[in-house]
Order: sequence, then structure tokens, then C-alpha cells
Amino acid sequence: MTNPPARPFSVMAKPVGSHCNLRCSYCYYLETPTSLPRMPDETLERFIAQYIAANPGPEIGFVWHGGEPTLAGLDFYRRVVELQRRHLPDGWACWNNLQTNGVLLDDEWCTFLANEKFDVGLSIDGTGWIHDQHRPDPRGHGSYRAAADAITRLQGHGISPDLLCTVTSTTAAHAVEVYRALRDFGTGWVQFIPIVRRDGHGVTPDSVSGRAYGDFLNIVFDEWVLHDLGRLDVQLFAETARTLTGGAPGLCWLAPTCGRVLVVEADGGVYSCDHFVDPGHRLGDIESADLGVLANSPAQDAFGRAKRDLLPGRCRGCPWLALCNGGCPKDRFAMTADGEPGLNHLCEGLDAFFAHAVPELSRVGQMTQRGAAPATIMASLRESRLAVWRGVGRNDPCPCGSGRKSKQCCWDTRPQ
Repeated sequence: MTNPPARPFSVMAKPVGSHCNLRCSYCYYLETPTSLPRMPDETLERFIAQYIAANPGPEIGFVWHGGEPTLAGLDFYRRVVELQRRHLPDGWACWNNLQTNGVLLDDEWCTFLANEKFDVGLSIDGTGWIHDQHRPDPRGHGSYRAAADAITRLQGHGISPDLLCTVTSTTAAHAVEVYRALRDFGTGWVQFIPIVRRDGHGVTPDSVSGRAYGDFLNIVFDEWVLHDLGRLDVQLFAETARTLTGGAPGLCWLAPTCGRVLVVEADGGVYSCDHFVDPGHRLGDIESADLGVLANSPAQDAFGRAKRDLLPGRCRGCPWLALCNGGCPKDRFAMTADGEPGLNHLCEGLDAFFAHAVPELSRVGQMTQRGAAPATIMASLRESRLAVWRGVGRNDPCPCGSGRKSKQCCWDTRPQ
């Protein structure tokens, strides 16, 4: 084994590769070939041992991803925790995160996850009709009821799952409905994942446009900051607030460089990123090479630096550069107005979101530091917004500064 690297890294382990019990319309793994039904025991132990040895500790996080990782079976995860205990040095600890669609989570599963203190991320697309439209099972039947029941079952065992909701073109058009449906589960955490898929003609119809993504985020932000502060966290809002207060981004796609979150497939193959599981980004495998060496290889370092080095000039001069750093490389296929490649497909939306949310997020941070309670902060923000709208009629210029009439812009979302 090699000495621990100076920089820690993370791994998404895919114990069943792209195998899944759903057929989500937007899944980017559907065309990823998977040769093994499940990660063999010897590969599992090799992965766990190498991953622990290559990280500086004393705490290490394991993320179990898919496909649908529960298809590996409950005994697989019993073996996981047994191997982790065997290979962890004295005084070290680890945590596990299971990313699942929830379909297989019965009481036995939930009891195990609770006893072993697993974190759970559960995919659910807000409302039943949107979820079932995009997340059917192989027979075409919707999976919303199973996902919703899994959330309730997990909560009954003391687990508050993180809710993962995709933002498709459909979702973006129903922002308030989707947000409130997720909020009402009462888990305390929501993550919105924009769907951007390319085909031979551009992006697919279910992909969210930059403008629609920005509108969605701003509508959700207004609901959250005026009604749910302190009750619920939304990942992008929390990450933005963290950066505004001097913290480092906790998400790879918001960081200046990437490459510190690798993928280990069921056969032990190691890839640069969850979104780049392809021959061109295969770093090697844990049978013939050490995971720590692969994580710190010149190829992986170059992959990570490319995010920063290939930024177009527009991004380098953007006032929001420190907040998004160009976004995820998988989405950076658009052209700038002057014809430079590498612009994020979602740039327009992120720009609109930061312009809308940063002033109030900064104010929230300042008031929080002074000890103000969430209810006090929300009341203050609501009063400030009401003051902006006083005396503004439907045919007056919108206070947001768009130049459009209020009735054609923010009238329907003004504070009441």
C-alpha cells in the first residue's frame, strides 16, 4: 500500500454497476454496459482496504451508488460493515451513504440502515404525477408510491433521508408544487439535480434550459427564504451561503477544480467521475493498481485542472465565478456570445439565481451571526419585499428591474 496522499478523495462505489429496477427516462447509466451482476467479495474487500489505506482519516465516507445499489442485497452491506471494521485503524471511523430509489426498502432494510447509522439519499421527483412520468418500473408502472412509502418507513426507523429531485423541463414548470411536496415530507434536506442530456440535435426535450432552471431556482428560493428558513435546507442555497461566508464549496461541481470524486465499478474499474464512465476516462482497476495511486495520477490531476483551465473568458470575468466556477464540466458545451466554447448550458439560470438570491442570503448570514432566529429573519425579509412592491400596479415597471410590466414579470410571485 502507498502512503496516504496529502489530499483526501471520495469514491462513489457502484456495487451493481448500472443495473436498476426502474427505467427512469433521463438516466445517464442506461447505455452504460455492466458485465457483472454484483461486485465480487474479493473486489469489495480490495476496494475497502485500499480506500481506507489511501485516505488520511480519521474519518472516511463511503458512498454506495448505482444503478440501484440495494440490488446487491442486504447481506452485501452486512459484509461491507464487517470489512470496514476489520480494516479501519484503531481510533478511526467511517460513515456510509446509500443512494437509492427506495423501492426495496422494507423494515428489515430500514432496521439495518438505522442500526449501522447509514445516511440515505432517496430519489423522488416531487409530486406523484411528475415522478411517475419519468420514473417507471420495467413494466411501465409508476414508482412514486413506493418511494414515498420508503421515506415514511425510514423516518419511522429514525432516519431522515436526503431527498434528491431532478429538475426536468416538466419539473421546472411546476416549481412551487414540487417544492412544497418535498418540503411536506419533513426530512429537512432537499437536493435539486438539473437534467441536461444531449442528443444529435442539441439537448433532449426533458432537459431543463438555463432560463427555466433559473426561474425554478428563484421561485423555490422565494418559497424557502420567506417561509421555511430553519425548517429545511436546500443544497444549492446552503452551498452558496457557505461560500459567501468564506467557506470552501462542498460540491465538486461548484469547486474551482474537480477530480476528487472517483467511481469504482462492480468489476473494480476506476473512472474519473460519475458523469464520465467511459473508456477515455478509465484510470485503471483496483486489481492491478492501487486506488490511491489512481486518484492522484497525472491523468486524474489533469482531468480535475481542466475545469479551471478551460474556462471561457466570460466566466473568468463573471462576478459569480467564486460561487459556481463554471459549473459541472459535463454541462459546459455551450458557446459564449463571441463564439468561445466551454460555457455552461445552465449559465443563464445560475446567473439569474445568484443575482436574485445572493443579497438576501448575505443578509440571512449577517442576521444569523447576530443571533436572530429564523422567524425574525423571515419577517424582516418579507417586510423588505413588501416595501419594494408598495404602490406598484400590474401595468407599472416590475421592481426587479427587468424592464417589463409587473403583470408580465414578477406579479404572480410578489409577497402577499
